[in-house]
Amino acid sequence: MRSREYGPADLTPPWKRKVPVPEVPAETDLVVEEVTTGFCGAVVRCETTAQGPVVTLEDRFGKCRAFPMEPRGFLLEGRVVTLVRPAAAAPAAPARTASGSLAVPGARARVARAGRIYVEGRHDAELVERVWGDDLRIEGVVVEYLEGIDDLPDVVRSFGPGPDARLGVLVDHLVPGTKESRIAASVADENVLIVGHPYIDVWEAVKPASVGIAGWPRVPRGEDWKTGVCRALGWAENTGAAWQRILGSVRSYKDLEPALLGRVEELIDFVTVGG
Repeated sequence: MRSREYGPADLTPPWKRKVPVPEVPAETDLVVEEVTTGFCGAVVRCETTAQGPVVTLEDRFGKCRAFPMEPRGFLLEGRVVTLVRPAAAAPAAPARTASGSLAVPGARARVARAGRIYVEGRHDAELVERVWGDDLRIEGVVVEYLEGIDDLPDVVRSFGPGPDARLGVLVDHLVPGTKESRIAASVADENVLIVGHPYIDVWEAVKPASVGIAGWPRVPRGEDWKTGVCRALGWAENTGAAWQRILGSVRSYKDLEPALLGRVEELIDFVTVGG
């Protein structure tokens, strides 16, 4: 029977009716549990991937895991919820740059100095730009990459460093007994500063937690390191795509290891001395 006033009656038993699942913004530090794995942690970040939106959770031991933001995929205080991306906040001028320096709103880039900072490869240069780019433009410091340091002594002679044109060089895997350490030791010039970090590649200078992994895997000697990392982590063996994934996880100096931070700051101070 249909009532003209109230419309058709809902004859579905109460226990069969679908209960709406609330949508909850995945705000930073919100603590939830993923229903399939039982992994419980605080929201670290949300991002959009080719497979859809993903949320990264960090548990009380500091372990991070990323999960797709599927409907009914999480528990909040024991209740099933659907996590959604938080509403975008209105952009505001940052008080500090990505390197932690005080931001200078409206500052113009300085005319490039004669001094330079050289790094080994393109990935090193992109990472330095990601974190120190604002600082370098204000100081007028140009960063160039060498594609390796085997010819470093010739490069230094060709550059012609002097008191008004200092040269800083950042070297990967600069540890005693390595080829890199021997090449660095062959350059003796008071207007050249060569420093380095202990990592096989600059990838390792990004904190694993920032990338969403437990740690950087050990790659057997003789195997291409970057390809071996991709294979061990279950990533597609495309080092270019892997690097973009890593670089995209870096938002500020907090995502980098101190062993790299200190060396880059040291180089910037060296080439800008007296400026």
